[in-house]
Amino acid sequence: MKKLAITGITGKSGRYFFQYLVENETLILEKWNGIKLNIRDEKKADFLSEAHSGIPIEYVYGDLYRKNVADNLLMECDTLFHIAGIRESINLINSGIRNGVKRVILVHTTGIYSKYKKAGQDYRQIDARVGSLAKSNGIALTILRPTMIYGTMTDHNISFFIKMVDRFRIIPTVNGAHYELQPVHCADLGRAFYQVLMNPEKCNNQNYILSGGEPIELRGIFETIAKNLGVKRKYFSCPFGIAYVGAWVICILTLKQKDYREKVQRLCEPRTFSYEKAAKDFLYTPMTFQEGVVQEVKEYLLEKKKQDHSRRTLG
Repeated sequence: MKKLAITGITGKSGRYFFQYLVENETLILEKWNGIKLNIRDEKKADFLSEAHSGIPIEYVYGDLYRKNVADNLLMECDTLFHIAGIRESINLINSGIRNGVKRVILVHTTGIYSKYKKAGQDYRQIDARVGSLAKSNGIALTILRPTMIYGTMTDHNISFFIKMVDRFRIIPTVNGAHYELQPVHCADLGRAFYQVLMNPEKCNNQNYILSGGEPIELRGIFETIAKNLGVKRKYFSCPFGIAYVGAWVICILTLKQKDYREKVQRLCEPRTFSYEKAAKDFLYTPMTFQEGVVQEVKEYLLEKKKQDHSRRTLG
C-alpha cells in the first residue's frame, strides 16, 4: 500500500479538507499507509499537530517548483491532491510520472473562462498540458475549479469587501454592481475535496466546477455584509466607460506600476457557474453566500474589538 500526497493543506480550504481526513482516518488507512504533506511555512502547520490524527504523516518542506521537493513529496505515493496553486501543476505531473503516481487531483480555477483575465490563456495552456501528460502516461486526472473563495478574514476576497463596507458610508460601484457572482465557502471546498478523493470510480478523469450555493449580485453581497455588520450604506454608481478611462489614466501616470484596467473589466463580468455535475457525482451541496458570510463577519468584528481594546490599553 502506498501513500497519499497533498499540497496546500495549510490554506483555507486545505484546513477543512484535513479535518475530514482526520474524522475519517479509518477509511483513509484502508486506502493508504500514510499521508505526505508539502509545507512551505512551518509556522502555519501548527494546527496539524493539534488535530491528534492517528494517520501517519510525513512533512516535506520547500517550494514545489523545485524538482527535488516535488520528487521527495511524491516518492512512494500513488495519489496526489494538489491544492497549492495552478502554476506548479505541470512540474508535479512530471514528478508524478517519474515516481509512478496513478491518480492526480488538481485544484485549478474558473479564471480560465474569463475573456478579460490575462492569466486565463496561461491557465488554459496549463490545463491542456497536464491533460496531455496525464493521458499519455496512464494517470487518472481530475480537475476542480472553484469560483471566488471566501470564509475567513485571510481570503483576500470577501474580507476586502467586509472592511470596505464597514469603513465607508458610501460604497463606490461600477454600473451599480448589478452583475452576478457565485462565491464558494472554503468549508464547502474542504468537504468536496474529501468527497472527490474517496470516489475515484465516479470522479477519475472528470472536471468539476465548485461554485457557491446560488448566484448573488455584487450589490447583494455588499447589502448582506452591511446587514450582518448592523450598518446601512448608500451606493454611488460610476458608468463602466468612465471607470475604464480612469484606470487607463492611472496606468499611464504611474508608468504601468498601478494597472487596474483588467480589474475594472472583470468587475462587470458575470461569474456564475453551475455545480450540477458535482452535485450529481458526489452530492456537492454548497451553502449560499447569505449563510456562509455570517461567521466571517463575526470574525472581523471580534478582531476589530480586540484591536480597539489594544489601542485603548496602550493609549
